[in-house]
Amino acid sequence: MQIRQRPANSDHCLPEELHPVLQRIFAGRDVSTAAEIDYPLENLLPFGALKNIHAAVALLQDAAEQNKAILIIADYDADGATACAVALRGLSAMGVKQVSYLVPDRAKHGYGLSLDVARLALDYDPDLIVTVDNGIASIDGIAFARQAGVDVLVTDHHLPGANLPEATVIINPNQHGDEFASKHLAGVGVMFYVLLALRARLREQGWFEARALPVPHLAALLDLVALGTIADVVRLDYNNRILVHQGLRRIRHSRCCPGMLALLQVAGREPEKITSSDLGYLIGPRLNAAGRLQDMSIGIECLISDDPSQALALAHDLDALNRERKAIQADMQQAAEQHLQAMRAQSAGRLPDGVCLYSDSWHQGVIGILASRIKEDCNRPVFVFAADEDGDLKGSGRSVAGVHLKDVLESLASQSPDLIMRFGGHAMAAGLTITRENYAEFCQLFDAEIKKITAGQAPGNDVLTDGELDHADFSVHLAQQIAAAGPWGQGFPEPVFNGSFFIAHSRTVGDKHLQLKLRVADDDRLLNAIAFNTSEHAVRQADTVELVYQLAVNDYQGQQSLQLLIKHIQCN
Repeated sequence: MQIRQRPANSDHCLPEELHPVLQRIFAGRDVSTAAEIDYPLENLLPFGALKNIHAAVALLQDAAEQNKAILIIADYDADGATACAVALRGLSAMGVKQVSYLVPDRAKHGYGLSLDVARLALDYDPDLIVTVDNGIASIDGIAFARQAGVDVLVTDHHLPGANLPEATVIINPNQHGDEFASKHLAGVGVMFYVLLALRARLREQGWFEARALPVPHLAALLDLVALGTIADVVRLDYNNRILVHQGLRRIRHSRCCPGMLALLQVAGREPEKITSSDLGYLIGPRLNAAGRLQDMSIGIECLISDDPSQALALAHDLDALNRERKAIQADMQQAAEQHLQAMRAQSAGRLPDGVCLYSDSWHQGVIGILASRIKEDCNRPVFVFAADEDGDLKGSGRSVAGVHLKDVLESLASQSPDLIMRFGGHAMAAGLTITRENYAEFCQLFDAEIKKITAGQAPGNDVLTDGELDHADFSVHLAQQIAAAGPWGQGFPEPVFNGSFFIAHSRTVGDKHLQLKLRVADDDRLLNAIAFNTSEHAVRQADTVELVYQLAVNDYQGQQSLQLLIKHIQCN
């Protein structure tokens, strides 16, 4: 591991009253003016730049006026669940009477509006199908629905393939010819923008006044938009930071849906202290657990419930599923480490440049998390596979900087047309289905393609930090300022620092976490630090360590103290 300070934009005009460390943090994220860290709703990009937005609004308006049945087809992850909840809440608030939803079963139906899901959807007798967080790759399912006389509105953010589905209307900021400036909206963000446009049209034409309906306050949906945006790990460009910032503000003031409050309660987090990382690491996994292990309708029902008691009961169900997911994941992680050790033993200690892992016993709902963990540990693109109900293999992949995973799959499909049955995804995450017989060939071709992209050089294991801190910077006040300066997330990373410390004391807490008391040179203060899931062996016999860490506030029994959250340890 090589620690490097993040390069900073020297040409910035940030407020002088801003803490020097915060000025350095923002400069390292290409922020040059105070306006770029101010997040009012009026600075959101206008919806008019989205390609086909007026056609989408006309389709929804017609459905509302003619009392047509609308069926939302959701995805089974947190982005899909929040997008579905936003669609249901938003359309109902606008007076749409007939709106329901269908979410595919991960194991039975696979992803998106597949042919099987389209057949199932027709049982609901819809006049209009609206996909959320999916649809851009659903060519067969959409063709089937359209042949049956059902209109289809696709709202998606995934990268389009060479061929687009023949939907009635497609809204996707990443489709060819779209001029919307932010290409990083999550699926929930796309649906939110569609509702903004629909509300504007209906208000302009007197819809609400004629029906004695209040004009919907769509900002009330921003708690869900923030959750889906963070949980889907999309890039936090300025537009997304506005959405997340405003959503967090509403949660902190408990102006959010009962399901959000219930999920916070079961996670043991107070609403007024919520951060973007809490959405990603506490709330998102509990919501995702339903789609991974059972049925995402549990999560959607939690988010659309207006009954606090019902929402809390559903949140407890989600919490129980998340505990089950953790146990399954731990077993899979242990088996994966054994697979990796065997790979190294066969290749003189070196892993393939593109790593593939498979076991008959693995749960396909958890392979994405496992792929992410292995990618972090190995610093290589990874695909993890599990068997589906038909005996084929579902793969979930995670990538590293410089390797566009969906482009890799497109290249492999072009080289070997019979290799991959289905695939889709992003630069950093993708999924696919292959036959069991093609697994060995896929492993070989995937490794070769990664070798070609990286020229046989494993990606660097550099850790970028925001530099070292002075003695006076180790304070609760600065930690609070950093937390409040967010939202932090993908593409706008939470600040981390590095430095050398003397170890005054070390011990294991909770059976698996390393707790340290540290000193910096020429300072007698003891600093509390913790490294989660780290053995005391990591610092055994070491007097000093080089750490990469975050500043955090430990709130225990009403007393606040500074705590360093350790991300990396190197013994000196």
